[in-house]
Amino acid sequence: MASTKGSARPSGKSASRPAGKSGGKKGGPPRGRAPVAPIKPGLPWGLIAIGVAIALFAVGVIGYAAYTVNLQGKPPEERIEGVQDFRKGKKLDQTHVTEKVKYPQTPPVGGKHHGLWQNCTGNVYLEQIANEHAVHSLEHGAVWITYRPDLAKGQISKLSGKVNNNGYLLMSPYPGLKAPISVQAWGYQMTATSASDKRIDEFIKGFKEKAAAEPGAACSGGTLKTGTNLQNAPG
Repeated sequence: MASTKGSARPSGKSASRPAGKSGGKKGGPPRGRAPVAPIKPGLPWGLIAIGVAIALFAVGVIGYAAYTVNLQGKPPEERIEGVQDFRKGKKLDQTHVTEKVKYPQTPPVGGKHHGLWQNCTGNVYLEQIANEHAVHSLEHGAVWITYRPDLAKGQISKLSGKVNNNGYLLMSPYPGLKAPISVQAWGYQMTATSASDKRIDEFIKGFKEKAAAEPGAACSGGTLKTGTNLQNAPG
């Protein structure tokens, strides 16, 4: 009896698999760069400094303007630095006398005086004049500028330029002054060391005629003579 062939066995080697990708875990999606945090802009210190400077300047301007307005509203004896007020709280004597007077101030600023005034129509006297005549001029509203006789010629010339031919002003040397220059109105006085001191012009502007005890009284028609002796007639 014929034998039957058994079915063929597959070979011992297993069938080869199609080549696959290399082993290991599959990688994820490619990574990008880490996001960069935005840089916060710094404070503009330059602009801030400029703004602060402008604000401070504005405050200064406004403050100065307010101070100036307030200062201008004050009377000259309070507005002008160094002015002594001898009228405060009292009335200066206006009695006319015929003899010499001993005054509490040097030069005098008011009080008893001679009946004849010193001419004060911008007169520049080169020698000392009598107190009693000069005080009468102050009563009429004049400003009297006095100076030490040893004051430099250039300084005297500057003072003369303020006085010469200007109404209600007179000027004369005055021995024994503590300061180089002393300026008087009726009841007011101020000293200075230089003819260039701006306060002298401020004093003249503030008190000339305005300080008169006899407003409107004349400055002409008085005595023109120098010396400390009293005069009884004009001219």
